[in-house]
Amino acid sequence: MAIRPLVCRERLPEAVRVTQTPGLSASVPAPAEVRRRGPHRAWFVAGVAFVALVGAAGFRATPSVFIDPLHAEFGWSHSTVSAAVSINVLLYGLTSPFAAALMERFGIRRIVACALLLIAAGSGLTVFMTSAWQLMLCWGLLVGLGTGSMALAFAATIAQRWFITRRGLVTGILTAGGAAGQLVFLPLVAILVDHSGWRTAALTVAFCALAVVPLVLWLLRDRPEDVGLLPYGAGPDYATPAVSSTGAARRALGALTTAGRTKVFWLLAGTFAVCGASTNGLVGTHFVPAAHDHGLPVTAAASLLAVIGIFDVVGTIASGWFTDRFDARRLLAVYYGLRGVSLMFLPMLFSDVVHPTMLFFIVFYGLDWVATVPPTVALCREHFGADGPIVFGWVLASHQIGAAIVAFVAGLVRDSFGTYDVVWYSSGGLCAIAALMALVIRRRTTVAGAPAAMA
Repeated sequence: MAIRPLVCRERLPEAVRVTQTPGLSASVPAPAEVRRRGPHRAWFVAGVAFVALVGAAGFRATPSVFIDPLHAEFGWSHSTVSAAVSINVLLYGLTSPFAAALMERFGIRRIVACALLLIAAGSGLTVFMTSAWQLMLCWGLLVGLGTGSMALAFAATIAQRWFITRRGLVTGILTAGGAAGQLVFLPLVAILVDHSGWRTAALTVAFCALAVVPLVLWLLRDRPEDVGLLPYGAGPDYATPAVSSTGAARRALGALTTAGRTKVFWLLAGTFAVCGASTNGLVGTHFVPAAHDHGLPVTAAASLLAVIGIFDVVGTIASGWFTDRFDARRLLAVYYGLRGVSLMFLPMLFSDVVHPTMLFFIVFYGLDWVATVPPTVALCREHFGADGPIVFGWVLASHQIGAAIVAFVAGLVRDSFGTYDVVWYSSGGLCAIAALMALVIRRRTTVAGAPAAMA
């Protein structure tokens, strides 16, 4: 009998069966009897995770509004300030799989609390900096490590540990927290920078990160068994996963080594690299200057980009709902295919004014922006089991690498040809390839009495 969200009356077995895995401890305490009314605690845990992810996304995006003020005060070039942002973005991707392994080893609550403290330290210490290397240390290294520890692999870990049903929906909601973070923080930080200076904005970010720490320590728990619960939607035959005793770095690299031997990993990494290339790397970085090339004011172009973020929230949550009900491979194929078509049409939509056709593109593209995340997480979970969140961390790293490469290449193309048209068409072609790659991924099949085989 599944645990219901409103009334939970289920006595858990005296000894909870544990799945034996090499390198894992077989000793997991049995939860106590659960007799509780009201929403399942999993939803409160998801709520705290959402707040943390909103903050992490906002903190990571904040340096973009610091570029001009730091240039004006210290005389640092835009490339120097951007180098700190690049370090931040790179660490955001590369830290994720190791953070997921650390959460398995030391617990979600400790790692998230430490990550928030790193963000607070990195942001707060910038008010004392006098050299560019200090900016790279504070905002690049410390904030990069902190936000990377609360990347989308954190969302995958929460969904896997606390939910059996509604995993896709929860993943979509938590993923949408990334878009919400930028929507909430960037306008506020920009206003603070304009009216009170960048130091006030940096201290505000530090305070916000510290304010979330008590919430994490109070409400966030590592596993439902810690409070005598089963995961949301678990039945009486649920087996509590064993706790890893392997070092975090070894676990992360081991998961990469094992996953790297499978075709499905490289297909997922390849499709997600295209996802990063066609979103953060291309549209997120070059949409505003491309629109300005056609005479559209920068403020209007930036507003269109913000609207993409609004519809991104709607599209990602809807994608999570779809992932619970439909084949994740086919969803990915549809998402990448539609994104490719929209990018092919984009060069014809640019103008010095905002036409209805451009608004249609903004809404359509926004719904598809990171809709790819819930089905990608689901496929990592399906094919790699308990290592799914860690493997997704490596897949996320490929997302950031794809974004970084295209962000640089698109700039070179613009300098060489005086237009971005070639980049839009090429990106559309890459999305079409990603759609085909998603369809190549095979379903994970189970043979009676044997472990499932990975494609």
